[in-house]
Amino acid sequence: MKPIGLLVVDDHTLFRRGLIALLSQDERFHVAGEAGDIGEALRCVERARPDLILLDNHLPGVLGVDGIASLKDAAPGTRILMLTVSENEDDLAAALQAGADGYLLKTVELDHLSEFIVKVLAGESVVSPEMMTKLVTAFRAKSPPVPSGETAALQTDDSAVEPVPLTQDRSGVALLSAREREVLALIAHGDSNKVIARQLDIAETTVKIHVQHILRKLQLSSRVQAAVYAAGQALC
Repeated sequence: MKPIGLLVVDDHTLFRRGLIALLSQDERFHVAGEAGDIGEALRCVERARPDLILLDNHLPGVLGVDGIASLKDAAPGTRILMLTVSENEDDLAAALQAGADGYLLKTVELDHLSEFIVKVLAGESVVSPEMMTKLVTAFRAKSPPVPSGETAALQTDDSAVEPVPLTQDRSGVALLSAREREVLALIAHGDSNKVIARQLDIAETTVKIHVQHILRKLQLSSRVQAAVYAAGQALC
């Protein structure tokens, strides 16, 4: 298979070079370029045409979230995965609203980061477990009640992100088994499959199967949507 082309955008040279060195050891990846700010990233993305951009938020000049739209315009189809130190829920919401395909903290383990990159390239949305609770909290605090059968979304001001079907009559939840409802509630708390497996005393592969069933039954496409759905149904 052709290696996944990556562009690493971070203004801290030591961190950027270290991350590139580590990612380069994985044969699934090819680091096509690096940049220290959005301007440099735009010049690089047009030349390198990466499959995915690892983007820090706190960059000099233009913030990472403010450069997402320009990067998407410069390289349509390129995925953008935020990799930042910011645990601020407003930064998370702004990144998702701007079109980021995921939001990870720099504390993420390298093997997890590699798997998240692959998942994003497969069309999934990923959010660090530490940020999932904040995402759910932001949704519950800012989203008004939704009439049955309509579509709700995580909102900040007038912008919407990650549309999620919600129903006040909980008809979707009724499709889930008792165990699936337990798993869904733990997803909303930001727990990983490994943590869920430990808490429920079941195999991690069993958790993965439950997650697949939950997404299919609720017609959702990612754990992020599942967490927001659970918040809307007061399951967490």
